Amino acid sequence: MNDLLNILFTDARLWHGHRRKTTTPAPDPTGFAALDEQLGGLGWPRGALSECLLDAPGIGELQLVLPLLRRVTHRKQVVFWVNPPMTPYAPALAREDIDLDQLVVVRTESHPDLLWTLENCLRSTVTGLVMAWPGTMAARDIRRLQLAAEAGQSSCILFQSRREAHQSSPAALRLELAPDPSLDLRINILKRRGSWPGEGCTLPLKARAGQSNREPSATVIRGPWPDGPAP
Repeated sequence: MNDLLNILFTDARLWHGHRRKTTTPAPDPTGFAALDEQLGGLGWPRGALSECLLDAPGIGELQLVLPLLRRVTHRKQVVFWVNPPMTPYAPALAREDIDLDQLVVVRTESHPDLLWTLENCLRSTVTGLVMAWPGTMAARDIRRLQLAAEAGQSSCILFQSRREAHQSSPAALRLELAPDPSLDLRINILKRRGSWPGEGCTLPLKARAGQSNREPSATVIRGPWPDGPAP
């Protein structure tokens, strides 16, 4: 019995109150000191799911993950984009020092195909990160993907509606994102593994996008289509 208890106490997934436990494998820093501090130094968990909850795409969520994209592609691991709402713009990604050879965009036509794709991408040994825009997902489906991420020791970020914030989720990390009038990104930490949720923070993203306070908000990753802003 004592051996079993010792195993449980060394598992970072077990809540330890104010005590912080490190995870295995080591998490990836977010690249933003203020956010990493609120996350207790745990950053983006590896071998686990994270959720970014937002009202609409294009508020800076991709700038938030750019440091992670850079790190994963430089490790020569594949990053899968599954059902992105907009076409990733390769020149902008290249300017951010992202290795384009490690990026794969996947489109699915049905929910079963989506789950199959996500599960197999997460279990693959070549995968470093899976980013997906799945729409509404049941908790059992998220749990299924969590198990796949653990098996493949890869990371997964699901971009979902803020309406999901009131629903419970087995994801290891849940971030609520909202735009700021000054082009910053407000982040509310709804859940983090092994400890209390943080209070959140605001990240100044306008400088990363090369924008001034007077310019309209836009993501740095946009495709050249008629109804979108110029890249």
